[in-house]
Amino acid sequence: MTEPLLGRSIDRLEDERFVRGRGRYVADLVAPNALHGVVVRSPHAHARIAAIGVDVARQMPGIAAVLTGAELAADNIGPLPCAVTHIPMTTPLVVPPCHALARDVVRYVGEPVAFVVAESTEAARDAAEAVIVDYAPLPPVVSIADAILPDAPSIWPEARGNIAFQFNRGEIGPVEAVIRDAAHVVECELVNNRVVAAPMETRGALGEFDAASGRLHLIASAAGAHAIRDLLADGVFRIGREKLRVSIPDVGGGFGMKNVLYPEWVLVLWAARRLGRPVTWIGDRSEDFTGSAHGRDSLIRARLALDRDGRFLALDTKVFANLGAHVSTVAPAVPTMAMASAMGGVYDIPLIAFQTCGVFTNTTPVDAYRGAGKPEANYLIERCIDIAAAELGMDALKLRRKNIFRRFPHASAMGLTVEQGSFAHAIDHAVKAAAGFDARRRSSRKRGRLRGLGYACFLETSRGQPNEVAKVRVGDDGRIDLMVGTHSNGQGHETTFAQIAADAFGLPLPHFRFRQGDTDDLDAGGGHGGARSMHQGGTALLMAAEGVIENARRLAARLLQASMDAVHYEGGMLRVAATGQEISLEEVARASYQTPGDDVAPGLAHKATHLCDRYTFPNGCHVAEVEIDPETGEVRLDRYVIFDDYGRLLDPRLTLGQVHGGVAQGIGQALFEHALFDPETGQILSGSLMDYALPRADDLPAFEGSLTSDFPSRANRLGVKGSGQAGAIAAPGTIMNAVMNALTPLGVRHLDMPATPARIWHAIRAADARSHARADTTSADQ
Repeated sequence: MTEPLLGRSIDRLEDERFVRGRGRYVADLVAPNALHGVVVRSPHAHARIAAIGVDVARQMPGIAAVLTGAELAADNIGPLPCAVTHIPMTTPLVVPPCHALARDVVRYVGEPVAFVVAESTEAARDAAEAVIVDYAPLPPVVSIADAILPDAPSIWPEARGNIAFQFNRGEIGPVEAVIRDAAHVVECELVNNRVVAAPMETRGALGEFDAASGRLHLIASAAGAHAIRDLLADGVFRIGREKLRVSIPDVGGGFGMKNVLYPEWVLVLWAARRLGRPVTWIGDRSEDFTGSAHGRDSLIRARLALDRDGRFLALDTKVFANLGAHVSTVAPAVPTMAMASAMGGVYDIPLIAFQTCGVFTNTTPVDAYRGAGKPEANYLIERCIDIAAAELGMDALKLRRKNIFRRFPHASAMGLTVEQGSFAHAIDHAVKAAAGFDARRRSSRKRGRLRGLGYACFLETSRGQPNEVAKVRVGDDGRIDLMVGTHSNGQGHETTFAQIAADAFGLPLPHFRFRQGDTDDLDAGGGHGGARSMHQGGTALLMAAEGVIENARRLAARLLQASMDAVHYEGGMLRVAATGQEISLEEVARASYQTPGDDVAPGLAHKATHLCDRYTFPNGCHVAEVEIDPETGEVRLDRYVIFDDYGRLLDPRLTLGQVHGGVAQGIGQALFEHALFDPETGQILSGSLMDYALPRADDLPAFEGSLTSDFPSRANRLGVKGSGQAGAIAAPGTIMNAVMNALTPLGVRHLDMPATPARIWHAIRAADARSHARADTTSADQ
């Protein structure tokens, strides 16, 4: 029997492979006789396609095909479907057709128009430049504010006023009544800036077709094999799911962006079937900026009602969410169900009215990005609290402490029951972490710098897709295969799932082999997303491991001629205590291959489905200190402190690494990142890493703080709460509260993310001008 591994920090099993350059990514795959694809993309944000000239391109050396929307239609290839049309909207969800190649009209810069397939990438690129598209430009609209104007250009005729849907949760009448009678009402308008996911590995795909079986195979840099298979088979190719295999090798980062169904997945499969040869496409960084789903991008208007003592009474929130030019795979769920679930955060707000409008614009489609709706909800309430404290002359931290909910289970105004939490505990730690701030502020002031302190609590509602499937079997070589319907894109699944199995079997880690991301291994799976992998997939794996042990006991009983009740399993051995007989798990598994029975599958294989739609509730309090140069607006993040609750910690170091990664992305949104479009042309202005600012190592301090495991979740057998998204949920509000704490003494009352030096410099100068204007007015009056 081995020592338990769960709860211990161990070296990641996958890291040696990665650091030695042995990772296996889509771009590493070499299919015999493969062709190479290049996408011709629209240079216009909005234009009619008058004609597409492909004759010259088709005659160029090495060209196998130049495909357009006309061929797509002729082959009866369907549009890319939206996966979440079941959401109970207040108005019907408008989902215009999104074809893999544009027909008649292009609606964003980078939209695919033609697909060139050649013997080499270089030949395909040359031919792509020879494709002549006659565009008739139309007026674009790129911002939410412009898109909802009465005279805004229409992007889709079926979407009146460019509105794709309206979603309501909570009754506005009672909220309005409370706001009308409240002692204090704070109003604010906040922008959640658009960001680019920018994973280290760009998207790529390989499509194969087996003529003998009529079966398609997609290998892609993605995050959810089964969802992609189902959408492609059911809605695009209209074939049985058994006719399409999707497999996913190593993935170099995704952050939600790789959960999406993309035109290129359709194109490589379609071309492979037409041409009878494998077709590969590897996107470059520019295509990732224009053709991969962006994140966030919403305009939020809120009113928070408080009584005389500062207790929260009601919250009214109206959200306008930018969908871009198309309704992407799970985009409608983000600013509706997901955002609603976290609305109000850790605070006891009796009444909440929440309304979201999805808005079309001539921009890259927007979809799930790390946290997906929860960062937006958390940012709203945490900024509202600091704004309320400033306007009403209250202490922001005391205001938080007064309003956190303390009795559990707690029924939120949005209909969720929070089982337990450590909110006051986290705030206490945050206060201790901030000790000595006044002295540090004085030190900064002596150096001509502004210093700000910011707090933000957070509550995540982590679950992702309900339910999960896992399968465990003993291979014919004696190693135990672990298969789960989720997929890693950097989280360390190969390690953590093996830790779960090692403890379940009582065997060392080398006994286990982790397999993921292949629809031929498992017939169903929920994929990555929503910080669900351990909550949903870990429990499913534990159930599957227990099923293998039961199968082993059943077969061992026959082999040892004993009753099943008499056979006990421990540490890889099955024993009958009364007789002293024993047999190893490996021997029993070998017997299952030789003489399989109806009740025991080869390899003792067992598939388990974890049926669970319950949420877990990660939470915590973060603290940030920033230093600002008032002459240049430059911000330096000096400290960042984390106190979080993720329930039982299966591997504390891995968990902390996930949190640090999320915090870094939240810092990026708060201080650096912004996907900008030219309002006149719709051209993306931050379309490369030369123009789009990502946080670098020297922009980040050494993170401080700790994680507690004192509050295990009761939503799953492992006691875990999702940790993958939490840092990105907490960091934006924490950082912006710190920035505003530094700037408020200068008269700066509002600043939207990202708090770039230019924005801060202009805000300081504007506040200074207002101050001088007031002084001049006062002087004149005297």
